[in-house]
Amino acid sequence: MIDDFNLIITTLRGLEGQLCSEMEYLLTEELGATEPIIEKSEIRGLIVAKISLDPLKVVRNLRAIIHEYPYKVRYALRIIPIQKIVGTNLEEIRRVSADLTKLIPEKNTFRITVEKRYTSIHSKDFIDAAASDIKRKVDLVNPDFILLIEVLGELTGISLIRPDDVLSVTQEKML
Repeated sequence: MIDDFNLIITTLRGLEGQLCSEMEYLLTEELGATEPIIEKSEIRGLIVAKISLDPLKVVRNLRAIIHEYPYKVRYALRIIPIQKIVGTNLEEIRRVSADLTKLIPEKNTFRITVEKRYTSIHSKDFIDAAASDIKRKVDLVNPDFILLIEVLGELTGISLIRPDDVLSVTQEKML
């Protein structure tokens, strides 16, 4: 698995090959990415991609494609933008989280969301490490920002996103 990915894409187990082909088409032909690297991960139902485009803009553009041409996205379930990759180490996660959350305006709220796969470290430990240096108000229900921590075994992707920056394809198709 590539270790500097900036997108995580999920699908049903067993459809990873079809999802790789679908993302190759969407990223290059529809969005103009040059030479994206798309690979299956060790985790069933999950692929990662390294693209030359801003992953947050990719999510927004894919959302627009789904609204106009829903049949073009058949295998992707969720598309998650990643801004930083670190080793799955609580100190590194604390450091990167502190850097990213400096971008939260002072009066805005945040929440930490942890999705972990192939690690024995407890979610609470990730949250405690990430939150230790954040000086903003927490809102678990309706935050202005989400500090997203995606643990994939030895690698962890971290993003500071708005609540609608993770694309749930199924939900978008119902709108």
